[in-house]
Amino acid sequence: MQEGSLFDRIIEIDIEKEVRRSFLEYSMSVIVSRAIPDVRDGLKPVHRRILYALQDMGMTHDKPHKKSANIVGEVMGKYHPHGDAAIYQTMVKMAQDFSMRYPLIDGHGNFGSVDGDSAAAMRYTESRMSEIAGEMLKDIDKDTVDWRPNYDDSREEPQVLPSRIPNLIINGSAGIAVGMATNIPPHNLREVVNGLDRLIDNPETSIEEIMQDIPGPDFPTGGIIMGVQGIRQAYATGRGSIKVRARYEIEERKSGKNAIIITELPYQVNKARLVEKIAELVRDKKIDGIVDLRDESDRQGMRVVVEVRRDANINVIVNKLFKHTQMEESFGVIMLALVKGQPQVLNLREVLQNYIDHRKEVLSRRTRYELELARKRLHIVEGLRIAIDHLDEIINLIRSSKDRETARQALMSNYDLSEIQANAILDMRLAQLTGLERNRLEEEYRELLARIADFEDILARPERIRAMIKEDLHEIRNKYGDERRTEISHEESDYDVEDFIDDHEVMITLSDRGYVKRQPLDATGPSAGEAKG
Repeated sequence: MQEGSLFDRIIEIDIEKEVRRSFLEYSMSVIVSRAIPDVRDGLKPVHRRILYALQDMGMTHDKPHKKSANIVGEVMGKYHPHGDAAIYQTMVKMAQDFSMRYPLIDGHGNFGSVDGDSAAAMRYTESRMSEIAGEMLKDIDKDTVDWRPNYDDSREEPQVLPSRIPNLIINGSAGIAVGMATNIPPHNLREVVNGLDRLIDNPETSIEEIMQDIPGPDFPTGGIIMGVQGIRQAYATGRGSIKVRARYEIEERKSGKNAIIITELPYQVNKARLVEKIAELVRDKKIDGIVDLRDESDRQGMRVVVEVRRDANINVIVNKLFKHTQMEESFGVIMLALVKGQPQVLNLREVLQNYIDHRKEVLSRRTRYELELARKRLHIVEGLRIAIDHLDEIINLIRSSKDRETARQALMSNYDLSEIQANAILDMRLAQLTGLERNRLEEEYRELLARIADFEDILARPERIRAMIKEDLHEIRNKYGDERRTEISHEESDYDVEDFIDDHEVMITLSDRGYVKRQPLDATGPSAGEAKG
Protein backbone atom coordinates (compact mmCIF):
# COMPACT_ATOMS: atom_id res chain seq x y z
CA MET A 1 0.00 0.00 0.00
CA GLN A 2 2.82 2.39 0.96
CA GLU A 3 4.75 1.48 -2.19
CA GLY A 4 1.75 2.25 -4.34
CA SER A 5 1.23 5.63 -2.68
CA LEU A 6 4.90 6.49 -3.31
CA PHE A 7 4.49 5.83 -7.04
CA ASP A 8 1.35 7.90 -6.98
CA ARG A 9 3.44 10.91 -5.89
CA ILE A 10 5.92 10.62 -8.77
CA ILE A 11 5.43 13.35 -11.37
CA GLU A 12 6.67 12.73 -14.89
CA ILE A 13 8.36 15.74 -16.47
CA ASP A 14 10.08 16.52 -19.74
CA ILE A 15 13.80 16.73 -18.91
CA GLU A 16 14.44 19.21 -21.73
CA LYS A 17 11.78 21.62 -20.44
CA GLU A 18 12.99 21.24 -16.85
CA VAL A 19 16.62 21.98 -17.76
CA ARG A 20 15.53 24.97 -19.85
CA ARG A 21 13.39 26.34 -17.01
CA SER A 22 16.03 25.73 -14.34
CA PHE A 23 18.80 27.33 -16.39
CA LEU A 24 16.61 30.35 -17.13
CA GLU A 25 15.90 30.80 -13.41
CA TYR A 26 19.60 30.47 -12.62
CA SER A 27 20.63 32.97 -15.28
CA MET A 28 18.04 35.52 -14.14
CA SER A 29 19.24 35.08 -10.57
CA VAL A 30 22.83 35.83 -11.63
CA ILE A 31 21.70 38.82 -13.67
CA VAL A 32 19.41 40.37 -11.05
CA SER A 33 21.06 39.29 -7.80
CA ARG A 34 24.75 39.25 -8.53
CA ALA A 35 26.41 40.59 -11.67
CA ILE A 36 24.45 43.53 -13.12
CA PRO A 37 24.06 46.92 -11.33
CA ASP A 38 20.79 48.75 -10.84
CA VAL A 39 20.57 51.81 -13.08
CA ARG A 40 19.27 53.92 -10.17
CA ASP A 41 22.10 53.62 -7.63
CA GLY A 42 24.70 51.87 -9.79
CA LEU A 43 25.19 49.11 -7.22
CA LYS A 44 25.07 45.32 -7.29
CA PRO A 45 23.43 43.65 -4.26
CA VAL A 46 26.75 42.95 -2.51
CA HIS A 47 27.86 46.61 -2.76
CA ARG A 48 24.48 47.80 -1.53
CA ARG A 49 24.52 45.39 1.41
CA ILE A 50 28.03 46.43 2.44
CA LEU A 51 27.08 50.11 2.47
CA TYR A 52 23.81 49.49 4.31
CA ALA A 53 25.56 47.28 6.89
CA LEU A 54 28.08 50.08 7.50
CA GLN A 55 25.21 52.53 7.96
CA ASP A 56 23.48 50.08 10.30
CA MET A 57 26.70 49.76 12.35
CA GLY A 58 27.14 53.54 12.49
CA MET A 59 30.41 53.27 10.51
CA THR A 60 30.14 56.69 8.85
CA HIS A 61 33.16 58.71 7.67
CA ASP A 62 33.38 60.64 10.97
CA LYS A 63 33.55 57.51 13.18
CA PRO A 64 36.70 55.48 13.95
CA HIS A 65 37.67 52.64 11.60
CA LYS A 66 36.81 49.06 12.54
CA LYS A 67 38.40 45.77 11.59
CA SER A 68 37.32 44.73 8.09
CA ALA A 69 36.66 41.21 9.40
CA ASN A 70 34.03 42.63 11.75
CA ILE A 71 32.26 44.37 8.86
CA VAL A 72 32.45 41.32 6.59
CA GLY A 73 30.93 39.18 9.35
CA GLU A 74 28.09 41.68 9.79
CA VAL A 75 27.34 41.72 6.05
CA MET A 76 27.52 37.94 5.72
CA GLY A 77 25.47 37.19 8.84
CA LYS A 78 22.66 39.67 8.23
CA TYR A 79 22.35 40.35 4.51
CA HIS A 80 24.68 38.45 2.14
CA PRO A 81 24.89 34.69 2.88
CA HIS A 82 27.87 34.03 0.60
CA GLY A 83 31.62 33.54 1.04
CA ASP A 84 33.51 35.97 3.26
CA ALA A 85 36.34 36.17 0.68
CA ALA A 86 33.94 37.42 -2.00
CA ILE A 87 32.53 40.11 0.32
CA TYR A 88 36.00 41.24 1.40
CA GLN A 89 37.30 41.42 -2.18
CA THR A 90 34.34 43.64 -3.06
CA MET A 91 35.16 45.88 -0.08
CA VAL A 92 38.80 46.04 -1.17
CA LYS A 93 37.87 47.22 -4.66
CA MET A 94 35.49 49.82 -3.21
CA ALA A 95 38.46 51.25 -1.26
CA GLN A 96 41.03 51.31 -4.10
CA ASP A 97 41.52 54.78 -5.58
CA PHE A 98 42.97 53.21 -8.75
CA SER A 99 39.87 50.99 -9.23
CA MET A 100 37.06 53.45 -8.34
CA ARG A 101 37.00 57.06 -9.47
CA TYR A 102 35.27 58.02 -6.20
CA PRO A 103 35.96 55.25 -3.61
CA LEU A 104 33.00 54.31 -1.38
CA ILE A 105 35.11 52.69 1.38
CA ASP A 106 37.74 54.52 3.44
CA GLY A 107 40.33 51.87 4.25
CA HIS A 108 43.30 51.74 6.64
CA GLY A 109 46.09 49.32 5.89
CA ASN A 110 47.21 47.45 2.81
CA PHE A 111 44.38 47.41 0.25
CA GLY A 112 46.50 46.25 -2.69
CA SER A 113 48.29 48.21 -5.39
CA VAL A 114 48.29 48.96 -9.11
CA ASP A 115 51.01 46.28 -9.39
CA GLY A 116 48.38 43.64 -8.67
CA ASP A 117 49.45 43.05 -5.06
CA SER A 118 46.69 41.50 -2.99
CA ALA A 119 45.21 43.32 -0.01
CA ALA A 120 46.21 42.20 3.45
CA ALA A 121 43.91 39.71 5.18
CA MET A 122 40.72 41.24 6.56
CA ARG A 123 41.90 40.65 10.14
CA TYR A 124 44.67 43.20 9.54
CA THR A 125 42.86 45.99 7.67
CA GLU A 126 40.31 48.50 8.93
CA SER A 127 37.45 50.15 7.10
CA ARG A 128 34.61 52.62 7.32
CA MET A 129 32.30 54.37 4.89
CA SER A 130 33.84 57.19 2.83
CA GLU A 131 32.24 60.62 3.03
CA ILE A 132 30.84 60.49 -0.50
CA ALA A 133 29.32 57.05 0.22
CA GLY A 134 27.30 58.68 3.00
CA GLU A 135 25.49 60.63 0.27
CA MET A 136 24.30 57.31 -1.18
CA LEU A 137 22.33 56.58 2.01
CA LYS A 138 21.09 60.05 2.91
CA ASP A 139 17.34 60.11 3.73
CA ILE A 140 17.08 56.30 3.64
CA ASP A 141 15.13 56.48 6.93
CA LYS A 142 12.45 58.75 5.41
CA ASP A 143 10.53 56.14 3.39
CA THR A 144 12.39 57.13 0.20
CA VAL A 145 12.96 53.58 -1.10
CA ASP A 146 11.26 50.18 -1.02
CA TRP A 147 12.43 47.44 1.31
CA ARG A 148 12.42 43.65 1.20
CA PRO A 149 13.07 40.86 3.74
CA ASN A 150 16.65 39.63 4.00
CA TYR A 151 17.56 36.00 3.24
CA ASP A 152 16.16 34.60 6.52
CA ASP A 153 13.29 37.09 7.05
CA SER A 154 14.93 38.32 10.28
CA ARG A 155 15.17 41.94 9.13
CA GLU A 156 14.67 44.14 6.08
CA GLU A 157 17.15 45.53 3.56
CA PRO A 158 16.74 48.30 0.96
CA GLN A 159 15.99 47.27 -2.61
CA VAL A 160 17.87 50.35 -3.83
CA LEU A 161 19.66 53.28 -2.15
CA PRO A 162 18.44 56.91 -2.40
CA SER A 163 21.80 57.68 -4.08
CA ARG A 164 22.28 61.43 -3.89
CA ILE A 165 25.26 60.95 -6.26
CA PRO A 166 24.97 59.56 -9.84
CA ASN A 167 27.07 56.55 -8.85
CA LEU A 168 26.56 54.35 -11.93
CA ILE A 169 28.05 56.87 -14.33
CA ILE A 170 30.78 58.37 -12.10
CA ASN A 171 32.15 55.08 -10.76
CA GLY A 172 31.16 52.78 -13.61
CA SER A 173 30.62 49.06 -13.21
CA ALA A 174 31.84 45.74 -14.58
CA GLY A 175 30.24 42.31 -14.38
CA ILE A 176 29.78 39.07 -16.29
CA ALA A 177 26.37 37.39 -16.06
CA VAL A 178 24.94 34.47 -18.05
CA GLY A 179 24.78 35.42 -21.70
CA MET A 180 25.51 39.09 -21.08
CA ALA A 181 28.07 41.41 -19.53
CA THR A 182 28.37 45.02 -18.44
CA ASN A 183 31.39 47.32 -18.63
CA ILE A 184 30.59 50.96 -17.84
CA PRO A 185 33.56 53.35 -17.63
CA PRO A 186 33.88 55.89 -14.79
CA HIS A 187 33.34 59.62 -15.43
CA ASN A 188 34.13 62.97 -13.87
CA LEU A 189 31.59 64.12 -11.26
CA ARG A 190 31.65 67.80 -12.25
CA GLU A 191 31.05 66.97 -15.91
CA VAL A 192 28.25 64.51 -15.11
CA VAL A 193 26.46 67.06 -12.89
CA ASN A 194 26.72 69.64 -15.70
CA GLY A 195 25.23 67.10 -18.13
CA LEU A 196 22.41 66.27 -15.71
CA ASP A 197 21.71 70.00 -15.34
CA ARG A 198 21.32 70.32 -19.07
CA LEU A 199 19.01 67.29 -19.27
CA ILE A 200 16.84 68.44 -16.32
CA ASP A 201 16.34 71.83 -18.00
CA ASN A 202 15.53 70.24 -21.37
CA PRO A 203 14.45 66.56 -21.45
CA GLU A 204 14.80 66.61 -25.25
CA THR A 205 18.53 67.35 -25.08
CA SER A 206 20.48 65.30 -27.63
CA ILE A 207 23.49 63.11 -26.85
CA GLU A 208 25.69 65.48 -28.91
CA GLU A 209 24.63 68.36 -26.65
CA ILE A 210 25.22 66.30 -23.49
CA MET A 211 28.73 65.50 -24.81
CA GLN A 212 29.51 69.21 -24.60
CA ASP A 213 29.42 68.69 -20.82
CA ILE A 214 30.51 65.02 -20.70
CA PRO A 215 33.19 64.67 -23.40
CA GLY A 216 34.19 61.16 -22.37
CA PRO A 217 35.17 58.77 -19.57
CA ASP A 218 37.54 59.91 -16.82
CA PHE A 219 39.58 57.00 -15.50
CA PRO A 220 41.06 57.05 -11.98
CA THR A 221 44.50 56.13 -13.39
CA GLY A 222 44.49 58.96 -15.95
CA GLY A 223 45.89 58.10 -19.38
CA ILE A 224 44.98 59.51 -22.79
CA ILE A 225 41.89 58.50 -24.79
CA MET A 226 42.79 58.36 -28.48
CA GLY A 227 40.06 59.72 -30.70
CA VAL A 228 36.40 60.52 -30.02
CA GLN A 229 34.72 58.18 -32.50
CA GLY A 230 34.60 55.29 -30.01
CA ILE A 231 33.18 57.58 -27.32
CA ARG A 232 30.44 58.85 -29.66
CA GLN A 233 29.44 55.32 -30.62
CA ALA A 234 29.37 54.15 -26.99
CA TYR A 235 27.27 57.12 -25.86
CA ALA A 236 24.85 56.84 -28.79
CA THR A 237 24.31 53.06 -28.75
CA GLY A 238 25.50 51.86 -25.34
CA ARG A 239 28.31 49.85 -26.97
CA GLY A 240 31.69 50.94 -28.28
CA SER A 241 35.45 50.57 -28.02
CA ILE A 242 37.68 53.28 -26.56
CA LYS A 243 41.46 53.22 -26.99
CA VAL A 244 43.43 54.46 -24.01
CA ARG A 245 47.17 55.13 -24.01
CA ALA A 246 49.69 55.52 -21.21
CA ARG A 247 51.03 59.01 -20.56
CA TYR A 248 54.77 59.37 -21.05
CA GLU A 249 57.44 62.00 -21.50
CA ILE A 250 60.91 61.94 -23.05
CA GLU A 251 63.66 62.81 -20.60
CA GLU A 252 66.97 63.92 -22.10
CA ARG A 253 70.09 62.79 -20.23
CA LYS A 254 73.55 64.39 -20.25
CA SER A 255 75.04 61.03 -21.19
CA GLY A 256 73.20 61.19 -24.49
CA LYS A 257 70.92 58.30 -23.54
CA ASN A 258 67.32 59.45 -23.58
CA ALA A 259 64.67 57.86 -21.38
CA ILE A 260 60.93 57.22 -21.74
CA ILE A 261 59.23 58.09 -18.42
CA ILE A 262 55.79 56.45 -18.03
CA THR A 263 53.65 58.34 -15.48
CA GLU A 264 50.09 57.10 -16.14
CA LEU A 265 48.67 53.80 -17.40
CA PRO A 266 45.39 52.80 -19.05
CA TYR A 267 42.63 51.81 -16.64
CA GLN A 268 43.02 48.38 -14.98
CA VAL A 269 46.50 47.74 -16.42
CA ASN A 270 48.83 45.94 -14.01
CA LYS A 271 52.08 47.95 -13.80
CA ALA A 272 54.27 45.05 -12.69
CA ARG A 273 53.07 42.88 -15.58
CA LEU A 274 53.67 45.73 -18.02
CA VAL A 275 57.30 46.04 -16.87
CA GLU A 276 57.70 42.27 -17.20
CA LYS A 277 56.25 42.37 -20.73
CA ILE A 278 58.66 45.14 -21.82
CA ALA A 279 61.59 43.14 -20.40
CA GLU A 280 60.38 40.06 -22.28
CA LEU A 281 60.17 41.98 -25.59
CA VAL A 282 63.73 43.25 -25.10
CA ARG A 283 64.99 39.77 -24.25
CA ASP A 284 63.30 38.29 -27.32
CA LYS A 285 64.75 41.13 -29.46
CA LYS A 286 61.27 42.23 -30.60
CA ILE A 287 62.17 45.75 -29.47
CA ASP A 288 65.72 46.93 -30.07
CA GLY A 289 67.35 49.91 -28.42
CA ILE A 290 66.26 49.60 -24.76
CA VAL A 291 69.30 49.37 -22.45
CA ASP A 292 67.71 49.69 -18.99
CA LEU A 293 64.27 49.31 -17.43
CA ARG A 294 63.28 50.09 -13.83
CA ASP A 295 60.26 51.04 -11.76
CA GLU A 296 60.89 54.16 -9.67
CA SER A 297 57.27 54.59 -8.53
CA ASP A 298 56.72 55.83 -4.96
CA ARG A 299 53.96 57.41 -2.91
CA GLN A 300 54.33 60.62 -4.92
CA GLY A 301 53.21 58.86 -8.10
CA MET A 302 54.03 56.45 -10.90
CA ARG A 303 57.42 56.55 -12.65
CA VAL A 304 58.55 53.71 -14.91
CA VAL A 305 61.89 54.49 -16.59
CA VAL A 306 62.80 52.98 -19.98
CA GLU A 307 66.34 54.01 -20.95
CA VAL A 308 67.10 54.01 -24.65
CA ARG A 309 70.40 53.53 -26.47
CA ARG A 310 72.04 56.72 -27.74
CA ASP A 311 71.67 55.91 -31.45
CA ALA A 312 68.14 54.42 -31.24
CA ASN A 313 65.05 56.16 -32.62
CA ILE A 314 63.01 56.80 -29.47
CA ASN A 315 59.74 57.46 -31.35
CA VAL A 316 59.90 54.07 -33.06
CA ILE A 317 60.48 52.40 -29.65
CA VAL A 318 57.45 54.23 -28.19
CA ASN A 319 55.26 53.10 -31.09
CA LYS A 320 56.41 49.50 -30.65
CA LEU A 321 55.63 49.70 -26.92
CA PHE A 322 52.11 50.90 -27.75
CA LYS A 323 51.65 48.09 -30.26
CA HIS A 324 53.08 45.19 -28.26
CA THR A 325 52.25 46.06 -24.64
CA GLN A 326 49.35 47.34 -22.55
CA MET A 327 50.66 50.88 -22.84
CA GLU A 328 47.75 51.09 -25.26
CA GLU A 329 44.58 49.22 -24.32
CA SER A 330 41.02 49.11 -25.62
CA PHE A 331 38.17 49.59 -23.17
CA GLY A 332 35.05 47.85 -24.49
CA VAL A 333 32.00 49.79 -23.35
CA ILE A 334 28.75 47.90 -22.67
CA MET A 335 26.33 50.16 -20.79
CA LEU A 336 24.08 47.38 -19.49
CA ALA A 337 22.08 47.92 -16.30
CA LEU A 338 18.87 46.76 -14.62
CA VAL A 339 15.87 48.96 -15.41
CA LYS A 340 12.84 47.94 -13.34
CA GLY A 341 14.49 44.56 -12.79
CA GLN A 342 15.16 43.93 -16.49
CA PRO A 343 18.64 44.13 -18.10
CA GLN A 344 18.86 46.82 -20.79
CA VAL A 345 21.66 48.33 -22.86
CA LEU A 346 21.29 52.09 -22.46
CA ASN A 347 22.76 55.09 -24.22
CA LEU A 348 24.19 58.00 -22.23
CA ARG A 349 20.98 60.03 -22.18
CA GLU A 350 18.94 57.06 -20.96
CA VAL A 351 21.41 56.39 -18.13
CA LEU A 352 21.18 60.01 -16.98
CA GLN A 353 17.38 60.16 -17.38
CA ASN A 354 16.89 57.01 -15.31
CA TYR A 355 18.93 58.59 -12.52
CA ILE A 356 16.88 61.80 -12.69
CA ASP A 357 13.64 59.78 -12.53
CA HIS A 358 14.96 57.93 -9.48
CA ARG A 359 15.79 61.18 -7.69
CA LYS A 360 12.33 62.56 -8.53
CA GLU A 361 10.75 59.57 -6.83
CA VAL A 362 13.10 59.76 -3.83
CA LEU A 363 12.44 63.47 -3.23
CA SER A 364 8.68 63.07 -3.75
CA ARG A 365 8.57 60.23 -1.21
CA ARG A 366 10.70 62.18 1.24
CA THR A 367 8.41 65.18 0.91
CA ARG A 368 5.30 63.04 1.49
CA TYR A 369 6.98 61.49 4.55
CA GLU A 370 7.88 64.89 6.02
CA LEU A 371 4.40 66.21 5.19
CA GLU A 372 2.82 63.32 7.12
CA LEU A 373 5.10 63.97 10.12
CA ALA A 374 4.25 67.68 10.07
CA ARG A 375 0.51 66.93 9.91
CA LYS A 376 0.78 64.53 12.87
CA ARG A 377 2.67 67.10 14.90
CA LEU A 378 0.19 69.83 13.94
CA HIS A 379 -2.63 67.60 15.18
CA ILE A 380 -0.91 67.30 18.58
CA VAL A 381 -0.09 71.03 18.76
CA GLU A 382 -3.73 71.87 18.02
CA GLY A 383 -4.75 69.73 20.98
CA LEU A 384 -2.18 71.42 23.26
CA ARG A 385 -3.48 74.86 22.20
CA ILE A 386 -7.00 73.80 23.19
CA ALA A 387 -5.65 72.65 26.54
CA ILE A 388 -3.92 75.96 27.21
CA ASP A 389 -7.07 77.89 26.20
CA HIS A 390 -9.07 75.89 28.79
CA LEU A 391 -6.28 75.34 31.27
CA ASP A 392 -8.10 75.66 34.62
CA GLU A 393 -11.05 73.52 33.50
CA ILE A 394 -8.78 70.75 32.19
CA ILE A 395 -6.65 70.75 35.37
CA ASN A 396 -9.80 70.35 37.48
CA LEU A 397 -11.06 67.59 35.14
CA ILE A 398 -7.81 65.66 35.45
CA ARG A 399 -7.67 66.08 39.26
CA SER A 400 -11.23 64.84 39.66
CA SER A 401 -10.69 61.74 37.46
CA LYS A 402 -10.01 58.46 39.28
CA ASP A 403 -7.44 57.21 36.71
CA ARG A 404 -5.75 58.12 33.41
CA GLU A 405 -8.30 56.27 31.27
CA THR A 406 -11.20 58.18 32.84
CA ALA A 407 -9.39 61.49 32.32
CA ARG A 408 -8.64 60.64 28.69
CA GLN A 409 -12.24 59.73 27.92
CA ALA A 410 -13.50 62.94 29.60
CA LEU A 411 -11.07 65.10 27.58
CA MET A 412 -12.11 63.43 24.34
CA SER A 413 -15.82 63.84 24.96
CA ASN A 414 -15.77 67.34 26.53
CA TYR A 415 -13.38 69.02 24.08
CA ASP A 416 -13.82 66.95 20.92
CA LEU A 417 -10.21 65.70 21.01
CA SER A 418 -8.70 62.60 19.46
CA GLU A 419 -7.05 59.93 21.57
CA ILE A 420 -3.61 61.12 20.40
CA GLN A 421 -4.39 64.71 21.44
CA ALA A 422 -5.79 63.62 24.79
CA ASN A 423 -2.67 61.55 25.53
CA ALA A 424 -0.44 64.50 24.60
CA ILE A 425 -2.35 66.74 27.06
CA LEU A 426 -2.04 64.15 29.83
CA ASP A 427 1.72 63.90 29.10
CA MET A 428 2.24 67.68 29.35
CA ARG A 429 4.84 68.83 31.89
CA LEU A 430 4.07 71.67 34.29
CA ALA A 431 6.88 73.70 32.71
CA GLN A 432 4.88 73.81 29.47
CA LEU A 433 2.26 75.93 31.20
CA THR A 434 4.57 78.98 31.54
CA GLY A 435 4.03 82.03 29.36
CA LEU A 436 7.29 81.48 27.45
CA GLU A 437 6.33 77.89 26.58
CA ARG A 438 2.92 79.09 25.42
CA ASN A 439 4.60 81.53 23.01
CA ARG A 440 6.85 78.75 21.72
CA LEU A 441 3.81 76.57 21.11
CA GLU A 442 2.16 79.33 19.06
CA GLU A 443 5.38 79.83 17.08
CA GLU A 444 5.64 76.09 16.39
CA TYR A 445 2.01 76.08 15.25
CA ARG A 446 2.68 78.84 12.70
CA GLU A 447 5.87 77.13 11.49
CA LEU A 448 4.02 73.83 11.00
CA LEU A 449 1.32 75.50 8.93
CA ALA A 450 3.99 77.12 6.73
CA ARG A 451 5.92 73.84 6.33
CA ILE A 452 2.78 71.90 5.42
CA ALA A 453 1.86 74.49 2.81
CA ASP A 454 5.40 74.31 1.41
CA PHE A 455 5.37 70.49 1.23
CA GLU A 456 2.00 70.50 -0.51
CA ASP A 457 3.31 73.07 -3.00
CA ILE A 458 6.37 70.91 -3.75
CA LEU A 459 4.18 67.88 -4.47
CA ALA A 460 1.87 69.95 -6.66
CA ARG A 461 4.61 71.50 -8.79
CA PRO A 462 7.08 69.18 -10.61
CA GLU A 463 9.38 72.12 -11.36
CA ARG A 464 10.12 72.44 -7.64
CA ILE A 465 11.20 68.78 -7.49
CA ARG A 466 13.50 69.41 -10.45
CA ALA A 467 14.95 72.46 -8.71
CA MET A 468 15.60 70.39 -5.57
CA ILE A 469 17.43 67.73 -7.65
CA LYS A 470 19.63 70.43 -9.19
CA GLU A 471 20.31 71.99 -5.79
CA ASP A 472 21.44 68.61 -4.40
CA LEU A 473 23.63 67.96 -7.43
CA HIS A 474 25.28 71.39 -7.21
CA GLU A 475 26.05 70.79 -3.55
CA ILE A 476 27.59 67.40 -4.41
CA ARG A 477 29.61 68.93 -7.27
CA ASN A 478 30.99 71.74 -5.09
CA LYS A 479 31.88 69.35 -2.27
CA TYR A 480 33.35 66.36 -4.13
CA GLY A 481 34.06 67.56 -7.67
CA ASP A 482 37.63 67.47 -8.95
CA GLU A 483 39.63 68.02 -12.13
CA ARG A 484 39.58 65.60 -15.04
CA ARG A 485 42.42 63.07 -14.96
CA THR A 486 42.10 61.44 -18.38
CA GLU A 487 43.02 63.54 -21.40
CA ILE A 488 40.94 63.18 -24.57
CA SER A 489 42.98 63.45 -27.77
CA HIS A 490 41.28 63.95 -31.14
CA GLU A 491 44.15 62.06 -32.76
CA GLU A 492 43.26 58.47 -33.68
CA SER A 493 45.76 55.77 -32.74
CA ASP A 494 46.00 53.91 -36.06
CA TYR A 495 49.51 52.89 -37.07
CA ASP A 496 51.36 53.06 -40.38
CA VAL A 497 54.10 50.59 -41.14
CA GLU A 498 56.50 53.55 -41.29
CA ASP A 499 55.91 54.22 -37.58
CA PHE A 500 57.99 51.13 -36.75
CA ILE A 501 60.95 51.84 -39.06
CA ASP A 502 63.94 54.00 -38.15
CA ASP A 503 64.63 57.06 -40.30
CA HIS A 504 68.24 56.78 -41.53
CA GLU A 505 70.19 57.30 -44.73
CA VAL A 506 70.65 54.24 -46.91
CA MET A 507 72.50 53.40 -50.12
CA ILE A 508 70.62 51.59 -52.89
CA THR A 509 72.75 49.64 -55.35
CA LEU A 510 71.55 48.17 -58.64
CA SER A 511 73.59 45.38 -60.25
CA ASP A 512 74.00 44.86 -64.00
CA ARG A 513 71.80 41.78 -63.61
CA GLY A 514 68.87 43.79 -62.18
CA TYR A 515 69.31 42.99 -58.47
CA VAL A 516 68.61 45.79 -55.96
CA LYS A 517 70.35 46.00 -52.58
CA ARG A 518 69.69 48.38 -49.65
CA GLN A 519 72.13 48.94 -46.81
CA PRO A 520 72.71 51.70 -44.23
CA LEU A 521 75.01 54.41 -45.49
CA ASP A 522 77.23 54.23 -42.42
CA ALA A 523 77.72 50.46 -42.99
CA THR A 524 79.31 50.95 -46.43
CA GLY A 525 83.09 51.21 -46.71
CA PRO A 526 85.16 53.25 -49.20
CA SER A 527 84.48 52.50 -52.84
CA ALA A 528 86.87 50.35 -54.87
CA GLY A 529 88.05 53.32 -56.88
CA GLU A 530 88.82 55.30 -53.68
CA ALA A 531 90.63 52.29 -52.20
CA LYS A 532 92.94 52.06 -55.25
CA GLY A 533 93.59 55.73 -55.22
